[in-house]
Amino acid sequence: MATKPKKKNPRLASGRKRVRQDVKINAANTSLRSKYRTFVKNVEKAVAAGDKDKATELFGKMQSVVDTVADKGIFHKNKAARDKSRLAAKVKALATASAAA
Repeated sequence: MATKPKKKNPRLASGRKRVRQDVKINAANTSLRSKYRTFVKNVEKAVAAGDKDKATELFGKMQSVVDTVADKGIFHKNKAARDKSRLAAKVKALATASAAA
């Protein structure tokens, strides 16, 4: 069974500092990535449930989070724009469907 070789600790002080920084940055990025996905999922659930008011409210909050995460470079700006565009279309379709009904 092949196991992954154990990582060696950096010898230089700058390398050790880099490792400490990487751990903190990785934790922050993971948290923001999770927040992004949660907000997008919440909007999708509201659309699936057919709740126009809740979907519209959550969409506004989701836009803010998506823009923040994209600005930090955690997700690409184009991915953020694509997600916002698709969800905006779903929320708009929901609004027009409920208005027509």
